[in-house]
Amino acid sequence: MSKHNRILIIADIEGSSCCPDYRASSFMKPQWRHACLGMTRDVNAVVQALFQHGVKQVTVQDFHRTAHNLIPALIDPRAKVVLGYRQGPVPGIGEPPGADAVMFLGMHAASGSEGFLAHTFTSRIKKLTINGRLTPEVAFFSASLAPWHVRPVFFSGCPVACQQARSFIPGIETMTIDKASPFGSIDMNAWRAALGEAAVRSLDNCTTRPYCPDGPFTAAVTLRDGAAVARKTARRWGYTCRGATVFIYSDHFDDLYIKLIYLCYLTPLIKKILPLGLKLFNLKGRVGLAWVRYGL
Repeated sequence: MSKHNRILIIADIEGSSCCPDYRASSFMKPQWRHACLGMTRDVNAVVQALFQHGVKQVTVQDFHRTAHNLIPALIDPRAKVVLGYRQGPVPGIGEPPGADAVMFLGMHAASGSEGFLAHTFTSRIKKLTINGRLTPEVAFFSASLAPWHVRPVFFSGCPVACQQARSFIPGIETMTIDKASPFGSIDMNAWRAALGEAAVRSLDNCTTRPYCPDGPFTAAVTLRDGAAVARKTARRWGYTCRGATVFIYSDHFDDLYIKLIYLCYLTPLIKKILPLGLKLFNLKGRVGLAWVRYGL
């Protein structure tokens, strides 16, 4: 019996098998359809491998852009596939998923690094460091699950993204995808089989720990749009700004994560009407996914 039997999968698209460029990650672009199909097949390969190995519960959370990229009908029906974002104690996920381990599939590297389509939260951020260190999304997602003792055990993405994951989460198992090779040159069936096998191996990984970094923290967020936009954004939330860089301070990593979400995605008005805003955003995602299914 594996040591982890209740698995949460957080899935992204940039590090998935059929996303060769920015257009394939972009909402409602023709290339996005094929990327969604590839992302779905990647996830399903892992889901089926986990169930075949005796895992009792698998929850899949779509976490790319609108969070409506996966095609549930093409994923093993034993898995619970969650589309869209929710409010709650776990940002984007809502209520804790009741998992004892989390796997990250198709992820990307941090803003300011050389990874494939590297960004943290949004491509509008040119560079994001925490206490001087480039910080990828896997750190924030893992930390948001730490209060519920969820161990990060597996990660897939480009080589730079995998190296960053290992740097922040010592002992995490990783599986790379070669984004430098011409698109279509990789045997996807063989790669997905290897992805599933690697995920299964990580079920016995008890060397990792829930990610709980010690504060205090200083986030330095450099915006691509320059100093004027940075000043306006910082003023909106009462943050400090120097040039094109916004600074956010906090003693707690989860609080820092929330403040970065405000910076990247919200205005004070949208924050006040967030339940309605999420409903509208998720409706947009459902429309986009319907367009994907129709095209396929």
